[in-house]
Amino acid sequence: MDELPIGRRVAYWRGRRKMSQQVFADRLGKSKSWVDKVERGVRRLDKFSVVYEIADVLAIDVQLLLGKDVERRPETQNCIDQVEVEEIRAALERYDQMSAFFHPVPQAPPLTEMRKAVSHAWLTYQHAKYGVLARKLPQLLRDAQAADSAHASGDEARDAAHLLGQVYQIASSALRKVGEHELSWLAADRSIAVSQRAGDQLLAGMASHRVGMALLSLGRVRSALEVNVNIANRLAPTTPEAATPERLSVYGLLLLTGAMAAARIGDSATVRDLVNGAEQAAGALGGDFNYYWTSFGPTNVELHRAAAAVELGDGGKAIETHLKIDLAAFGAMLPERRAHHYLDIARGYTQLGDVEKASEMLLEGDRLAPSEIRCRPLAHEVISDVLRRTRGTPPAPIAELAEQMGVGV
Repeated sequence: MDELPIGRRVAYWRGRRKMSQQVFADRLGKSKSWVDKVERGVRRLDKFSVVYEIADVLAIDVQLLLGKDVERRPETQNCIDQVEVEEIRAALERYDQMSAFFHPVPQAPPLTEMRKAVSHAWLTYQHAKYGVLARKLPQLLRDAQAADSAHASGDEARDAAHLLGQVYQIASSALRKVGEHELSWLAADRSIAVSQRAGDQLLAGMASHRVGMALLSLGRVRSALEVNVNIANRLAPTTPEAATPERLSVYGLLLLTGAMAAARIGDSATVRDLVNGAEQAAGALGGDFNYYWTSFGPTNVELHRAAAAVELGDGGKAIETHLKIDLAAFGAMLPERRAHHYLDIARGYTQLGDVEKASEMLLEGDRLAPSEIRCRPLAHEVISDVLRRTRGTPPAPIAELAEQMGVGV
């Protein structure tokens, strides 16, 4: 990319953003012919103001268009930037399993080391350290792929496949957070295939959850609803012996993801049924746990109940649910879940027109897990909405946060 002419870089990133030349031209206030000439190198980009405007429309750092290394700003150092996304993409595009059919694979890390690395990656994600995770993910993907290729049969092969399936899921979740939804879908889909080789139905269930979340982010709402509900029905415990904590957790989270999809299409009856089903599973589980990295339990059910209310446009119900959540149980949850909830409740308060409370929620989320607020496109939309609705000058803390995030009215 660094060696390409700037016009080719513009064309590359426009394609990555799924914009036609006409849509791109409209957003720039230019003609389609102008865009075409720039991308073919017929027309030079000799004004920095135009280059910056193009970078803004493409939502990338201007340094990428100029073929230079991206400089991290201190306030965004824990986000995932485009360079890191491309490194993760490159790792996902490797096909070590196929290469193993023809050549010996390189020495893979021992599975004991891989287990520690994967567990650490999960905790890094659940503590919302997305920048730290992004810098480790490409190598973790390559190591997990190499380990999977190095073990052809037996228990070690299943263990290696299980670890690779988890790494794909971590990558899918992290990529979705920063708006790379197509790549998130690819990673989740890879996890489904690997989970089958691992022989673990619950890992496959969690992969289905990741697929559903990626589909939901892509606007494929009914597909997201179907995949989560269908797999939840297959995993539903039918006997007391089958109702293990792990199975209840995965089953319940699938129902909650289905509820979020149903809320997106305004199906309040299905939302109610699915959340109630998850509530029963959480009751049978008997508390908040993190089996299969689900953070599932009664508290997470309430967080999803509030989030679904926001999706249905019922900010009042979301706030009512929020105010009833057990504070001790909520405080024991991992930072990503809590900060995500604050973002949902900020959306709920904006629906009620209470920008002061919405600002408080955004600031609380930022204090708890800055990456969950500063790195997510959704949070940028919410803080922009808060600024638009604020009469007069916004309070200094929210104005400062918006400036650090690069968000204007």
